[in-house]
Amino acid sequence: MVKATLHYYYDPLCGWCYGAAPLLAAAANLAGLAIELHGGAMMSGPNRQPVTPQLRQYVMGHDARIRQLTGQPFGDGYFNDLLLDSGAVFDSTPPTLAILAAEALGIDGLSMLHRLQQAHYVDGQRIAEPAVLQQLAIELGLDGAAFAAEYQRQQGEFAAHVGRSHRDMAAHGLRGFPRCCWN
Repeated sequence: MVKATLHYYYDPLCGWCYGAAPLLAAAANLAGLAIELHGGAMMSGPNRQPVTPQLRQYVMGHDARIRQLTGQPFGDGYFNDLLLDSGAVFDSTPPTLAILAAEALGIDGLSMLHRLQQAHYVDGQRIAEPAVLQQLAIELGLDGAAFAAEYQRQQGEFAAHVGRSHRDMAAHGLRGFPRCCWN
């Protein structure tokens, strides 16, 4: 029986959220604890960014600190491919939609979040591209066509989801990612 809910405010492109992934995985194994994910759209809309030398320099400094403090691995695919790929775009909307679609189709959103983080930070995949997201969903056991349809449907829900996340964060005095609160 669930006794408490951990509300986890995250962004799939937040390096500190990736650093906190082992803690979140451990929390997911606690009896009586439910985890509810709340996407924050840190790099959505006007905040989405193409990969540039300036972005690379900015994130690499943070990534080094995250690795030092958490031990989380950052792969060659991330550093030597994705962060050098001037055609790549960091956009939180598509991977957040993938998490919402996975949850709607019965896959634990946390499983999708962890797979997205591995794909991005270790493998260096472009997790803002629907074809990549669909392949990751298939790896988690979802039907590709069902995922694509649900992903499309979730686009209409995205603004409301993010709006709720931001209102909840403001109500609890939370800023930045990752953040948690209980009830």
